[in-house]
Amino acid sequence: MKMQKAWFYEEYGPKEVLKLGDLPIPSPLHNQLFVQVRAAALNPIDSKRRLRPIFPSEFPVVPGCDMAGVVIGKGVNVKKFDVGDEVYGNIQDFNKTNEKPKQLGTLAQFIVVEENLVARKPKCLSFEEAASLPLAVQTAIEGFKTGDFKKGETMFVVGGAGGVGTLVLQLAKLLFGASYVVSSCSTPKVKFVKQFGADKVVDYTKTKYENIDEKFDFLYDTVGDCKKSIVVAKDEGAVVDITWPPSHPRAVYSSLTVSGEILEKLRPYLERGELKPVIDPRGEYSFVNVIAAFGYIETGRAWGKVVVSCFPLEDIPQYQSTILSEIDTNIQQVNGLAKDLCLK
Repeated sequence: MKMQKAWFYEEYGPKEVLKLGDLPIPSPLHNQLFVQVRAAALNPIDSKRRLRPIFPSEFPVVPGCDMAGVVIGKGVNVKKFDVGDEVYGNIQDFNKTNEKPKQLGTLAQFIVVEENLVARKPKCLSFEEAASLPLAVQTAIEGFKTGDFKKGETMFVVGGAGGVGTLVLQLAKLLFGASYVVSSCSTPKVKFVKQFGADKVVDYTKTKYENIDEKFDFLYDTVGDCKKSIVVAKDEGAVVDITWPPSHPRAVYSSLTVSGEILEKLRPYLERGELKPVIDPRGEYSFVNVIAAFGYIETGRAWGKVVVSCFPLEDIPQYQSTILSEIDTNIQQVNGLAKDLCLK
């Protein structure tokens, strides 16, 4: 049985339950890619899933949704990608009610993922930049659709400095035609947020929502503060909250659609530099420092996305000849891992 290095937990709890160890390497199903991970991004859902059983999963669980890497094998029905392709995507679709989430998340050397969930990595992006995008940008786009945003509307973005907020601000005019965009953040982040297209930035530590004179057609809350921020929305304005449960009864919860097609449609904007990945200025965390990375994201003070890089690399040709020759894509699967390689 071939093994790989991965971060995993065998009980629910704080970040300290995470362990770095050896786990079996998975085999792809007919419609899946076998990917060597080069970078991964952390999201709040990774911490929430570890803290309590919000999704049914068997232990051990490898956290992580976002990744960028290199295809080193594929199932027999995969048509869009070839060995050697650089890809990125969100491998976890938590909205599929008839399926359990994958036990094997992206904080591992090797993962398997359905081909429809990933896209080719734009050549202009590093693996780290690409890994920072999928879940956050899919969430950002879904919020506009959930609230039925209309071209020419004004909007207020609560939490413009976060992983989703920085992308909402960029997409507001670029993709959805907003006429006027205002965002809130804390004092140190005002200049940071202005660079993403906000016409005005409100320092919430100095100005209370009720003291903002303007009213907006669309309130996009990325931090779950709409119980207070609701006062800046027009009476008939849409109110979208990406946290669950929304803190105001008028707010509509927005999740995300997990799709590689969404990422492909964004390719021209990324290649032209009109849409930019935003990685926390503190820099990327190394694969061996995942616990520290979780500690930082769980402070709620990250600027943009927290990314994990410097994954242990194995010789790809060797893995293609030794591991892939052993893969039978007809093997029955359990939670995304081949039954004979299933995590016990």
